[in-house]
Amino acid sequence: MMTATLTASNLTCVRGGRRLFENLCFSVVGGGIMALTGPNGAGKTSLLRMLAGLLPPAAGDVRIAADGIVAEDAEDRAHLVGWLGCETALKPQLTLREQLGFFAGLYCACGAEQALERFDLTKTADLPARMLSAGQKRRASLARLMLMGRPVWLLDEPLVSLDEEGRGLTRRAIEAHCREGGLAVVAGHDPLELPCRHLHLEGA
Repeated sequence: MMTATLTASNLTCVRGGRRLFENLCFSVVGGGIMALTGPNGAGKTSLLRMLAGLLPPAAGDVRIAADGIVAEDAEDRAHLVGWLGCETALKPQLTLREQLGFFAGLYCACGAEQALERFDLTKTADLPARMLSAGQKRRASLARLMLMGRPVWLLDEPLVSLDEEGRGLTRRAIEAHCREGGLAVVAGHDPLELPCRHLHLEGA
């Protein structure tokens, strides 16, 4: 795992003619967690998408530095970012073992069996994804994120649909990622219950 720093400088977000935030500046270093809070529509997901390079800012810049490499444009940052959005993005007809095995082979970060075990998915590993509960699909998405081995995790509502066991697994995965030098930016309404900095967005 490479140690990274994510820096946002003077970010401005305009959506549908509304200015959600402007001149936003912050930095997160490897080992750190930043929690994004705020009401619905305040721009939490939009900010995550900007950091990931999925949404261009109206103004400002995002930079990720890792192992002496500085990535400023969206395409370069994409190689350093692991994204967890609201959609699970699982193939409904394929099993978890098949899907996680594919990602393990693609990214060579760690084995699919390790990811299945980490998120307590071993018993359902050979079921097609369409047969899984919402919480199981969410855990599978987190397992896939772990397999990618990216230093920057951008998580949008990672605790949604999870029971207490699943929330505990998720928190421990974020902690482990940061202990290894990664960083995380987490948006959500549920308390993260981890040591972190907070950035509250008020919205327009």
